[in-house]
Amino acid sequence: MAGGWTRDGAVQEQIDDTVKDAVLSARAAMLAGAGADHCDDCGELIPEPRRIALPSARTCVTCQSARDGRKVAAGINRRGSKDSQLR
Repeated sequence: MAGGWTRDGAVQEQIDDTVKDAVLSARAAMLAGAGADHCDDCGELIPEPRRIALPSARTCVTCQSARDGRKVAAGINRRGSKDSQLR
């Protein structure tokens, strides 16, 4: 059920597009190629279970968590305010 001036299914299309963009962004952020035995950041040995789970891993869990914490989420605001849609 759409509301206002939107057609049926428009909200679901926005949700689907947002999820698709997030998946593509995550796939693009994944490393490809050969991994490493030691962390590129701190030099510690990368645990074998991590190297098995992520063959392309080049950082330990601690350093990767720190890297992930520095990422800034940016995206497209697909939902404009009603005021901007009426203008």
